[in-house]
Amino acid sequence: MSSRKICEAIALCVFFAIGLGKAEAAETIRPDDFPTGFDSRERIPKPDLSAIARLRFLTTVDFPPLNFIDQTGKLAGFHVDLAREICKDLDIVAKCQIQALPFGELRKSLEEDAGEAVMAGMAVTTGLRRDFTFSRPYLRLPARFTVRTAAVPAGGNVADLVQRPIGVVTGSVHEAMLKAYFPTLNPMLFTTQADLQTALTAGKVDAAFGDGLQMAFWIAGPRAENCCRLFDGPYFSEAFLGEGLTIMTGKDEPVISEAIDHALLSLSRSGRLEEIYLRYFPVGIY
Repeated sequence: MSSRKICEAIALCVFFAIGLGKAEAAETIRPDDFPTGFDSRERIPKPDLSAIARLRFLTTVDFPPLNFIDQTGKLAGFHVDLAREICKDLDIVAKCQIQALPFGELRKSLEEDAGEAVMAGMAVTTGLRRDFTFSRPYLRLPARFTVRTAAVPAGGNVADLVQRPIGVVTGSVHEAMLKAYFPTLNPMLFTTQADLQTALTAGKVDAAFGDGLQMAFWIAGPRAENCCRLFDGPYFSEAFLGEGLTIMTGKDEPVISEAIDHALLSLSRSGRLEEIYLRYFPVGIY
């Protein structure tokens, strides 16, 4: 499942039900806890951008909390704020633009030079890598266990879930990951994510395993009825979950690609990347 499809499963009404005010009050995380695609000792020089006429970020309006139309009718979200911070770090604010398009038009627009960068949860595939360049991941999407708050296992780790029914959606990458990484656990299969969440709320399973982002927004929303919390983890696997969220640029724009990676590294080190993350995520996925 692509990064975008995972996030689209989060209902828009849930996002606005929890509100940005609650998102700003999210639990803080230590810088070392925030996973990025950079080595702490790495150096990425800032390229000369004087010849760049403009840097147009292309995104969508239907991918909350990453990009959406806010209550004032303006484009907002994690991706919008991140694009602005990238431009500030590169000292090219006057050259930057952010434009929203339907998701299906993003690739064509980049190919036709109607933009220089796509930031919209585009899943990295072998085919796309042949035609485009991708930045380092700025947000990795982990798998997480979710348990009922009233019955949190005492030990606080996955070993305490052995011989307990663990719900997971059948045929999903998370079912495959659960069986590969935790062969001693007892999976109970559900047809849909909604069925799995209902079973967990009702106590028919002791835990659920799935996408950390989707689980976090469900926990914070009204349908969960304050039943549950994330447990242990996070768990990452590029083989099952992909590389995470990246920025796609044209192969004929190496300077822009290098500049974006430089800015992402800078924002990661300064803590600004984490600040933007905490602004939009009501429950920390890490």
